[in-house]
Amino acid sequence: MNPTYLSQSFGLQGRTALVTGSARGIGLAIATALGHAGARVLINDLHPQAAEDAVHSLQALGIEARAACFDVADMAAVQAAAQTLDTAGWPVDILVSNAGNQNRKALVEMSREEWQKIQDVHVGGAFNCARVFLPGMCARGFGRVVMTSSVSGQSTMPLIGAYSTAKAALGAMARAIAVEYGASGITANAIAPGFVRTEFTAGLQQREGFEDFLRQEVPQARWATPEDIAPVVLFLVSPAASYVNGQTLAIDGGLLAQM
Repeated sequence: MNPTYLSQSFGLQGRTALVTGSARGIGLAIATALGHAGARVLINDLHPQAAEDAVHSLQALGIEARAACFDVADMAAVQAAAQTLDTAGWPVDILVSNAGNQNRKALVEMSREEWQKIQDVHVGGAFNCARVFLPGMCARGFGRVVMTSSVSGQSTMPLIGAYSTAKAALGAMARAIAVEYGASGITANAIAPGFVRTEFTAGLQQREGFEDFLRQEVPQARWATPEDIAPVVLFLVSPAASYVNGQTLAIDGGLLAQM
């Protein structure tokens, strides 16, 4: 295949990408992939040292990166970060809403506050970032939004009802953005990873019998890695996917197909 074609179709030179929750795991893998494709990358995390460590690891790979530490669930903090980035000449062209949290508890045992905390980070955080960064994208006539949803938003398990509800909402939000802003040069899509081996899923990895369950239920019979997820996001934000809009793409080794 012509190298020029590949560069034109998947290159992100001149773009700035904000990946929320990107100091580790899936978020860091996504940031790395976008950086290798030529984007400047903003690493977001609640913990400044974790973000700086991730930035240094990217810079060691030759990727232009900087930290952007703020709480996605805090609208004022997102607005302040956006102003700082614009002033510094880092306006966001690509937004990957990846920050998340979890609380494995039956719905009737979960407090209203616990429920709301899940929704505030996943759904509220994605809304806050979209609300703040979309106007600039529209003004420049270009924007890419990707929501990190989950197969749990389409088929759930016990004890993750709040998480599943939030992940389902992210697919709906991507569709809403696609419909409302497609004519302004914006595309919005969601990814739905299956079981990914990260710190976030440490509890599942340690659960007795889960490895056998995974090998039985996932046709590819293995965990995903963050590096399985990142190239799909690269595709969705690249010129190659300029007409892909409002979709939720499962990256699950065939899990949903078998279910």
